Amino acid sequence: MVETNKQLVVVSNRLPVAIEKGDEGWTVRPSPGGLVTALAPTMREAKGLWIGWPGATDDAPADRLLTEIEGLDYRLKAVMLSDEEIAKYYRGFSNKSLWPLFHDLLGHFSFDTDNWLTYIEVNRRFAETIARNVTKDSIIWIHDYQLILVGKFLREMGLSQRLSFFLHIPFPSPDLFRRLPVSREIMEGLLEYDHVGLQTPRDSRNFIQCVKWYAPESRRMSYKRQSRIRHAGRDIKVGHYPISIDFREFAEGATDSSVAEASWYLHENLNSRTLVLGLDRLDYTKGIPERFLAFERALEKYEELRGNISLIQIVVPSRLYVSEYQDLKKELDALAGRINGRFAQHGWVPINYQFRNLDRVQLLGHYRACEIALITPLRDGMNLVAKEYCASQLDNRGVLILSEFAGAAQQLDKGALLVNPYDIDGVADAIYTAHVMPPEEREQRMKNLRTEVKRTDVRRWVKWFLEDDIVSRRDDHPEYEHQS
Repeated sequence: MVETNKQLVVVSNRLPVAIEKGDEGWTVRPSPGGLVTALAPTMREAKGLWIGWPGATDDAPADRLLTEIEGLDYRLKAVMLSDEEIAKYYRGFSNKSLWPLFHDLLGHFSFDTDNWLTYIEVNRRFAETIARNVTKDSIIWIHDYQLILVGKFLREMGLSQRLSFFLHIPFPSPDLFRRLPVSREIMEGLLEYDHVGLQTPRDSRNFIQCVKWYAPESRRMSYKRQSRIRHAGRDIKVGHYPISIDFREFAEGATDSSVAEASWYLHENLNSRTLVLGLDRLDYTKGIPERFLAFERALEKYEELRGNISLIQIVVPSRLYVSEYQDLKKELDALAGRINGRFAQHGWVPINYQFRNLDRVQLLGHYRACEIALITPLRDGMNLVAKEYCASQLDNRGVLILSEFAGAAQQLDKGALLVNPYDIDGVADAIYTAHVMPPEEREQRMKNLRTEVKRTDVRRWVKWFLEDDIVSRRDDHPEYEHQS
């Protein structure tokens, strides 16, 4: 997958471990996430280097702690940040400007020049750390919206290595992108990479359209899954590579007896024939209030659902230091209370709402127990929960209801019930359709879903991107067929 004489260098906002200070001093714990799961096997094979922030501020002895980790099989290098830098670069520009804008949610968008200037400085520091730790043979792969400008600073430092970038969130249309006061600077940063990876064809189209707006003189050659942009004397490959999960890990994990017991316990205690699962990080992009209203509407429209169906909504705590997220939690608390107060019966509660994390066994137990997964983000780069649910459905009896605005919708449209999360009645109807769906149809749909998730698992994602990168480095200059 990675050429044997090449060092793979992965750069992301967070390291795959987190450094924390407790009563007994500093500790290092794993920091799980989709990117870690995706890249860890390749990093081990390549004896690679991972660069990122370790979750602690400047006073942490990061270099010592990271070298003491046993059994990792690849190196870690920390980029240390202050509390002020995290507030402005990460919580500020990254998550108040780029995050809502790229998710098409302008109502949550704000821009502050001081946050932008700090974003620039932190991206420069990441670039300086990379430059000190790579060789001329390194494969440098930078990840996500927090680090868009790193490539630009590496070029200014004289690095000539091929630079790759992958965006894990959606890429906006030109109309949205241009609302950002520094959109030109962001586009200049993206065009310093040799290979830009996005999640979906729609994201690739949006990116190309934004390039045409920013640099109408650029030329483009289009292929089925990729485009080549000729800009300022350089060739830039743009492609879509939908990220995925380790199918085998979820499918095999779901067979464990402790998972079966957790699944049985859920059904026994909730006293409902059909369980519907909502599982999301606390975030306004996930469409959880709209989901509660759609579930309420289903109970209004279809009286036979009352007492026979329950929504288990797990909300994983996130960004509670942000007032907007605190307000979202209050809204969810109020909605769940009102709906339960309206419809609850003796021995049955319509919404089982929990604000907590799930351990691995409980997560898989929820996936196995629930006959329906209700995954309805307002906008999502991919949404791996939908894929995890499918991989865990060993008996093929589950039904996936999926937002058409999730990146996963294009891959999973052959088996999922696709819905518009803003259409409360439409989602309510889909809940009823899933509830009464014949077993034969359930089984066929889920077989289709599991086949697709297994076929395009996370290993294929990594292999696909890196092999495209290798091919690009071997290409000279393509002949451009038309001008954009």
